[in-house]
Amino acid sequence: MTVAPASPGFATTTKALRLRERELGSGQPALVLDQFSAEDFHLIVDDRADVHVSSRDGRFYLGWFPHGRPGTDGEGWKVAVTGTSKVRGYHLSFDTSTPAGVVAAAVAHGLETSRRV
Repeated sequence: MTVAPASPGFATTTKALRLRERELGSGQPALVLDQFSAEDFHLIVDDRADVHVSSRDGRFYLGWFPHGRPGTDGEGWKVAVTGTSKVRGYHLSFDTSTPAGVVAAAVAHGLETSRRV
């Protein structure tokens, strides 16, 4: 039996399919929280040590719940943007073990798309 030699593309495909290491665990919440300035956002730390950040106009909200948001099954981050009369807003939730870098990237994109009115 003869086996044809593997093409260069095959080796690249095989390499892409190998197991990879992924960042796991929440990491440093400062990656997320350091994106907010005192002049544009309010920051509140409540009695459970949960952190709440809201824009001065109240249309952007971020909640960090290190021990899980009450009434949910392990929700650690909540991002909400209020819509307008013509366009619906949106909200995102992340588990307590979601790497802070993933949450930071989502928050950064949300903040980048905002503009002053």
